[in-house]
Amino acid sequence: MPSSSAEITALLQAWKGGDALALERLTPLVYEHLRAVGRRYARREFQARLGATSLVHDAFIRIVEGRNVDWQDRAHFFAVAARIMRRILVDAARARMSTKRGGRMRRVDHSSAIDFDRLPAHETDRAAELCALDDALDALAQEDPRRAQVIELRFFAGLSVEETAATLHVSPQTVMRDWKLARAWLGVELRR
Repeated sequence: MPSSSAEITALLQAWKGGDALALERLTPLVYEHLRAVGRRYARREFQARLGATSLVHDAFIRIVEGRNVDWQDRAHFFAVAARIMRRILVDAARARMSTKRGGRMRRVDHSSAIDFDRLPAHETDRAAELCALDDALDALAQEDPRRAQVIELRFFAGLSVEETAATLHVSPQTVMRDWKLARAWLGVELRR
């Protein structure tokens, strides 16, 4: 990202303070990162119906509507964006599987650890895997909120280890340890 973290943080603070021009200047600085995350989802064929552009637009609209957020910095912004994108993706998967649309949600048995490099395609039962992942992440958040945040930041927001560490105020080594332990915990949880 060509703009500095300090510049984005300053614009977030100005926007929080009511400066509408700050939002106009902020949008092109953060939108490209959000689009890259959305393209990653589309490339993994998860949201052919929703589409990367729609995912990013929906997330950005929700971010803009959430004017009362106490923006801390660039990493906090992308953490919030990750949570919103996760909700959009899971809601879309649950809607596709709902009984009123002719689908049926069911628990999926997983024989191996979760593949964090591929999201489920909408035309397969793998949409149920995203819902199961969401449920497992919620359960992990009850046991260990920071590890759940590491998964959310790295997987859903596409943040690097260093950006995740800065967001959570921990070392990169702690992020990697949490990443490995959370993935193992989720793998066990999803196999249940």
